[in-house]
Parts: sequence; structure tokens; C-alpha cells
Amino acid sequence: MFAKAFRVKSNTAIKGSDRRKLRADVTAAFPTLGTDQASELVPGKEELNIVKLYAHRGDAVTVYVSGGNPVLFELEKNLYPTVYTLWSYPDLLPAFTTWPLVLEKLVGGADLMLPGIVVPPAGLPQVQKGDLCAIVLVGNRAPVAIGVAAMSTSEMLTSGLKGRGFSVLHTYEDHLWQSGDRSSPPFIAPLTPDPPDVSEEQDDMRRLTLEGKEENGEDQQMCGEKTLPEASEDPGIGGLNPDPADSKTLQEQMDELLQQCFLHALKCRVKKTDLPLLTSTFLGSHVFSCCPEGRQLDIKKSSYKKLSKFLQQMQQEQIIQVKELSKGVESIVAVDWKHPRKGSVLEGSEVRMIIINYAKKNDLVDADNKNLVHLDPILCDCILEKSEQHTVMKLPWDNLLTRCLEKLQPAYQVTFPGQEPIVKKGKICPIDITLAQRACNKKVTVVRNLEAYGLDPCTVAAKLQQRCQASTTVTPDPGTKDSLQVQIQGNQVHHLGRLLLEEYQLPRKHIQGLEKAPKPGKKK
Repeated sequence: MFAKAFRVKSNTAIKGSDRRKLRADVTAAFPTLGTDQASELVPGKEELNIVKLYAHRGDAVTVYVSGGNPVLFELEKNLYPTVYTLWSYPDLLPAFTTWPLVLEKLVGGADLMLPGIVVPPAGLPQVQKGDLCAIVLVGNRAPVAIGVAAMSTSEMLTSGLKGRGFSVLHTYEDHLWQSGDRSSPPFIAPLTPDPPDVSEEQDDMRRLTLEGKEENGEDQQMCGEKTLPEASEDPGIGGLNPDPADSKTLQEQMDELLQQCFLHALKCRVKKTDLPLLTSTFLGSHVFSCCPEGRQLDIKKSSYKKLSKFLQQMQQEQIIQVKELSKGVESIVAVDWKHPRKGSVLEGSEVRMIIINYAKKNDLVDADNKNLVHLDPILCDCILEKSEQHTVMKLPWDNLLTRCLEKLQPAYQVTFPGQEPIVKKGKICPIDITLAQRACNKKVTVVRNLEAYGLDPCTVAAKLQQRCQASTTVTPDPGTKDSLQVQIQGNQVHHLGRLLLEEYQLPRKHIQGLEKAPKPGKKK
């Protein structure tokens, strides 16, 4: 409703009798709001204005403004809270969760479709068609929009979460919000961790392509340098989910989480056209939304204690530039998008190019023999053993490059359609298909390592049971931690291969054991 600019008809101070009536209307419209809270929302003496305006579609709207912020608006005799009010009373309305990227569409005037809804472990709130609801983002309970339910909760579930879910009336960053102080949503911790995207469990989201060896036959490497816009700092992977056995202190982990969220926000959330960007908006709208599920970013628990101190450090490292454009209000005015960062992902060819450019830039190539490279202190620390520190002064190019690649952490990248690429440390193991003998000399087909490719073993087992008309079981994979294996009665390698290659579109080279399929004309 407020996606475009509106026209103000009048702006007057509220009368005493109208103030009392408004307080009574608020209490009637929102029964969960106590008397004291209603008095806070509609104060008895503080300034309270009535603004009558026309929305861009011609709707006549009455807005109640307190302390410079719109707190309520009235449309067709129905009273609605603004996001400013919901930030103070986040439990005022039943809340539905969506993803941060969806907010941009809502601000542009779109309604919220059901495929964008995240289903929490406790299930969706129970609402009826026409009920007023709040919309929050994953990882933060502060509402960012309000809308009217287009169907009841039971109808949503019956539809398989398809179709239009909510008619959105007002959002954070729309023109009604802009008429206030333009503050950002506060961080309100979720009552329970948000679940994975429900759409990831659908079969059409299980098709994936593997990157790494696909392009040039070389594994990707974890490297110490990469330009900022290329850094794939996915908030749900890598350093953001430390190993339970990690010996880092809580403060060190929070420092790492803050920096990872900061870099990911610069890469995925902030555009050049957003600058200058208020630091408070950057934190509330971008950094917090990059925090992985199940974790909570608390700057006070980091070594920086305050956002301003952390941003000063990032400015000293010449990643960003911060200025005080107005008194007491800081903004990010520039970002060095090509700043090198640690912990990024590089292919082998990129690593070689970085080493070659470094050697040439620092005049390390031997003048008499162009095939030799002199080792400066940085290269010595990177690639030489302790016993070689004072004996090896230069190396051939091939030896130097090989040593550099061997010192890096192997990694692989998995890309799901419509999602950020997922980068994992180590080398990816192929899906392993084997045949085994069971009682009465019966054969069974066993498949392992499906999870590494984003496949749910239970879903695969159900599909195979239908295709093969044979019993299937899912059991823990011996010798592994939290991995499952699927067992199908008989030699079903042929059916399994068609499922993995044709339906899930996995590259053949990542499947081991396809040659064990029964030959034509022979019994399975």
C-alpha cells in the first residue's frame, strides 16, 4: 500500500476525546495488549498527531504519529500497527517467517507467496482467512511487514504451501516507514532456531551440479587470498559453524562470526547504489540477516564490544570507509570490493596466477635463470619446512607452485538451483554403490554417501522402492558419523543409476559402482 509515495491531506494534533477513543479502539482491536501497554502506545499527554493521506492507489488512510514515528494507521475503519509499533510489541500479532531476500520484493509492493514461508519446528501459527499477521525474517523476531492472511492455516497446509499467502499492507523501508525516523529493526532473538528451507526438501530442489573438477579437472583450494566480491562466505557453512571440539574461546568465535557476517553482508546484501548506508541499517538489515541458523550474533560478546569499534578496524584494513555525514550518525560511504580476504575459495589456476604475479611484482624471478624464483620471508614461511629455512634460497617454478598447492586446504563446492553455492572443506567422496550377500545367498544393493550431494537417503529409498518393487531399508552407515546407507533387495544398480544420473542429474564420475549392474539377459 505504501510502496509508492502518498499525498498528505492534513496533519493536526489529536483532541483529548479522540485520544481516549483511539485508546479504546486499540484495546478492542488488539486484545493481547494490556491496559498499560495501550496507554504507552496512545499516551495521555505526549504529542500525538492525526495525519490524513491518500495512498498512491487513492485509498484514504488515517495515520497516527507519536514521537515523530507513525505508530498506527486506519483503513476502512480497521486499525493496523506499523513496524515501529511491532518492534516494541513483537508478539502483538501472529508471526510468519520468511527469508531476507523476500523482503526486497515485499517492499516493492509484492504480496507474500506461500513458497516463501519458513515452517518452524512447532508448526505455523493458527490463523483464519482475513486475520492480521506480522512477517519476520529468519534469525530475527522483529517484524518487517504486516499483512492480511489470504487463507487459513489449514488451507495453507492443504495447498502444500502454494499460492498467495498474505496481502501485504505495510513494510519496513516503504514510504510510511520513511515518514518516521527511518530506524532499522532491532535484533530480537528467535524463540526457537529456524528450520532449513522447506523447499529444500522438495524433489525439484534436489537436482544439483557439482563445481570444482567440472571446469578444468582440478580441485578447488582453500586459499589465503581472494578478492572480496568473489568470496563465497556462505552464512550456514564453513567457519560460521565451528566444530564442537574447537578450542577457540567464545570471544574468538564471536569475532570470527562477526567478521564472516560482515563480509557476507558486503558480498550478498549491499549494492554500490545503497551507499552511503547508515551503519545501524547495515547492522540491522544486512549483518544480522547473514547470521546462520542456530547461532546468535552478539557484538557485546566480541572483543570489539561496539559496532563502531569493529567498523573502525575494518576501515583501518581499508575494506570500508566510514564517515559521520550528520552529527552523531555514521554511514558507510565506500567499500573496497577488491580487497583481499582470508578463508576464500580459489581454483588451482587462480592460485598459480597469484603466486606468479606476486613473484614478478616483488622481483623474485632469478635474473640469470628465469625458471628459478628467489624465496622472500613470506614465501619461506608459507612453503618451507623448518629444516629448509636457512638452506633453500630459491626454487624452480614447478616446485614452488606444487608446494603452494599442497599447503592449501582442499575444498569442493556444491550448487543447488536458486541457492548460494555451498563450499565444504576436504575432498568430496563419490556415491558408493556395492553389492552384498545376505542370508540364503540373496543379493542386496547398498548405496552410501548420498548426503554429501544434498540427497535425503529416506527419499531415495522411497523412490527406489516404487521403481524396483523391492523392499528398502535405511540404516546407519558403519564406520561413519551421522551418515545413513540405503539397502535395496536384489541387484538394483541399473535402477539406482538411472535415478541418480537422469532424475538427480549427478555427473557419472561422482558415482562409483555403476559397472555392477546386471548384464542384459541375466537374472538380477
